[in-house]
Amino acid sequence: MAYVVTEGCIDCKYTDCVEVCPVDCFHEGPNFLVIDPEGCIDCTLCVDECPENAIYEASALPVDQEHFIELNARYAQVWPVLAERREPLPDAARWSGVGQKLAQLREG
Repeated sequence: MAYVVTEGCIDCKYTDCVEVCPVDCFHEGPNFLVIDPEGCIDCTLCVDECPENAIYEASALPVDQEHFIELNARYAQVWPVLAERREPLPDAARWSGVGQKLAQLREG
């Protein structure tokens, strides 16, 4: 079962997790990262690196975040691979810890 990036990443987009991924399965959208479920090898390295605690094993997702399984799979097919760490979004600190951010998600 793959790992899933959830709502906490929206408008923060810290990329510490990308730097440790041995299989380059992260994909980058305008204000969110996703994990390609086909590429994820369940190594768990990204989980501890996420300062927003936004990465979960799919079977352990909070109920209100389960729809992110489909979002990760869908956007991994269209967004480019991100294989190196980048600076977070300029206003990431303002969005850190904020809930209910799904409406902020930009697709492209």
